[in-house]
Amino acid sequence: MAHFIDRRLNGKNKSAVNRQRFIRRYKQQIKKAVSDAISQRSVTDISSGESVTIPKKDISEPFFHQGKGGRRQIVHQGNDQFSPGDRIKRPEGGASGSGQGDASQDGEGADEFVFSISKEEYLDLLFEDLELPNLQKNQLDKLVLYKNVRAGYRSQGVPSNIDIVRSLRGSLARRVAMRADKKRRLALLEQELAELDKAPIADEQQRHLLTEQISELRQRIAAVPFIDSFDLRFRNFQKKPEPTSKAVMFCLMDVSGSMDQATKDMAKRFYILLYLFLSRSYRNVEVVYIRHHTQAKEVDEQEFFYSQETGGTIVSSALKLMHDIVTERYDPTQWNIYAAQASDGDNWTDDSAPCAELLANKLLPLVRYYAYIEITQRAHQSLWHEYEKLLSQFDNLAIQPIRNVSDIYPVFRELFKKQAA
Repeated sequence: MAHFIDRRLNGKNKSAVNRQRFIRRYKQQIKKAVSDAISQRSVTDISSGESVTIPKKDISEPFFHQGKGGRRQIVHQGNDQFSPGDRIKRPEGGASGSGQGDASQDGEGADEFVFSISKEEYLDLLFEDLELPNLQKNQLDKLVLYKNVRAGYRSQGVPSNIDIVRSLRGSLARRVAMRADKKRRLALLEQELAELDKAPIADEQQRHLLTEQISELRQRIAAVPFIDSFDLRFRNFQKKPEPTSKAVMFCLMDVSGSMDQATKDMAKRFYILLYLFLSRSYRNVEVVYIRHHTQAKEVDEQEFFYSQETGGTIVSSALKLMHDIVTERYDPTQWNIYAAQASDGDNWTDDSAPCAELLANKLLPLVRYYAYIEITQRAHQSLWHEYEKLLSQFDNLAIQPIRNVSDIYPVFRELFKKQAA
């Protein structure tokens, strides 16, 4: 009897390849499920994976088969209820498929296929075909700028870069290694000489030989240099090119009393999406967080999302603070500046017009893109109408309304969709 053993190696990442092929094939269904999941998640769980349900009819394969020709009228055996020509009613309660709650009123049903995608796949699908609008290389692109950065140690270099501590550490290790064996042999010879001296009759020839060996070992131990050229270590530096296109995103959120908890949660969802998009799609993008009611304040990420501070509404305070920060820290000739403002539009009566003036005269000439979202189920407020007047003058301004949670992701994609070349 012959035995055959298949020793071929299994293809690595075969399942990963098949998985990606499946995602590409059913991308539309998966993307729709991903966008629907945004509105159903908690604010803190917006970036984890997702289980996607695809109807069985969408993944069924077409096939050809031979049908029965001609017209036939058949009454099957065991029939005691129907006669030829009777119309059979559809069964009540749907078909016998295993779908959950998807049977229609006409009795049809469909099995479902559940497909789980990882966090990485979820975020890839979430931010596919999105980009920061108008991102440009600034004037630094004409120069190649380098910055010296530490890159470990080397055995050769200029005296000014010598690392004394590292060199002495190497010297100590070398001296211990070179002296250890000699010191052990010296201790044995000294012990042997001491025992020889204690003997009643000393062997002078043996004693002379031991004395010479001890003297030679002591000289060899003393000859080990305190520091050698092999011990020297020099700090190593490499030139690292500085990024020529730098970007900063300003997040301005209204936390006034008119913003109830549901409205604030929608604003936070939008900004979490924005943060995930920036951190996943770009490197070295700085984010500046500004909260405002009657006064504006630059805060860190923790305070921006979780502080309970509230008050009246003066939107211009946030715009003025943003302009001050840009003037102080972000030169528009060296930075791509972006801003995203979220508010319910409810502003102090005499403050909306100054906001539009600040935006038109001070901010829009400096920024690559300014996005304003108004989160309210009421009619558009005064701030919206003032900003709307600027749309015809500035192509780097975009305004979008959000009325409920399901609008957040479509609005986000509309604001940051990839522009045609």
